[in-house]
Amino acid sequence: MPRMDTEQRTVTANGITQAVRVAGPPDGTPVLLIHGNCSSALFWEPLVRRLPPTLRVVAPDLRGYGDSATAPVDATRGLRDFADDVAALLDDPTLFGADARPVVVGHSLGGGVAMRLLVDHPHRVAALLLAAPVSPYGFGGTRDLTGTPTTPDFAGTGAGTANPDFVARLAAGDRSADAPASPRAVLRATYVADPASLGADEDLLLDTVLSTATGDDNYPGTSMPSANWPGTAPGERGVLNALAPTWFRLADELVAVADKPPVTWVRGDADVIVSDTSLFDLAYLGSLDLVPGWPGADACPPQPMVGQTRAVLDRYAAAGGAYHEVVLPGCGHSPHLERPAEFVTELLALTSRSTV
Repeated sequence: MPRMDTEQRTVTANGITQAVRVAGPPDGTPVLLIHGNCSSALFWEPLVRRLPPTLRVVAPDLRGYGDSATAPVDATRGLRDFADDVAALLDDPTLFGADARPVVVGHSLGGGVAMRLLVDHPHRVAALLLAAPVSPYGFGGTRDLTGTPTTPDFAGTGAGTANPDFVARLAAGDRSADAPASPRAVLRATYVADPASLGADEDLLLDTVLSTATGDDNYPGTSMPSANWPGTAPGERGVLNALAPTWFRLADELVAVADKPPVTWVRGDADVIVSDTSLFDLAYLGSLDLVPGWPGADACPPQPMVGQTRAVLDRYAAAGGAYHEVVLPGCGHSPHLERPAEFVTELLALTSRSTV
């Protein structure tokens, strides 16, 4: 099978300049790839090489990542700034055919963007493939399968939870691996379960991490003091706040979508980012005595991220939709990198269904 590589284009959509990687024929089956936090469209490149040339693949750099404009992120809109940017691309004739309804693939934060896109533009989505997606109740600060808040202000979520050493090294373009918070060390330790799976693409993938725009308007964003443990709550600007349940909670909207396309949910059972025992959840770290002052499981339990997503997708199915959960043993946060053959199989199954 011929190898498919992407070419980069620059388009203006939703009022900002967006860098978009494109592969395949204009009349191919449309596939839209939405990357996650601290990465860019190039994070999909190892996957695209494995895809058949019958697909039309479009992968944008979200605002503040890659080569797209460093436009501000209004956290009070949840992930809607990103979703609006992506929705505007669907009508660009240089990218997609008229009235295109792509299979939308979202990784991590991109999974949340994909869900938002479906809620806001259900007639433009043929199917969803959610790869290690953020919970429909946001990241952190919710205690049970119904998304009940731990505290009224969702303390312990948002920009104030970011590791300042990682942010500083990200801003400095640090390519070293000699500190736990260096972007390369974080890539190896948390983006995948086995760093060997990065292979010869490690530097390319590190480039995507280092493309992240830092600051109050982007990553991580602003924070607010809180009287609740651990003393910080989400602000109104920036990426991590847009992910916080203060602003991103679309479970009920997702279930209520009238025309429900099929959903495939792919995750690894060794994911340490989106997990019921996430190493990025301060409540879970507190339960391990790694963050002082944790008030205990009754007041602040770890967020059951996987359980929440399953509960919402069960409701989606009960309301007339359909979903398929794929759990990959020994796989971490990036199934398309770690288990590409299985991932391609699931993606092609969805594209086949969407063209029937």
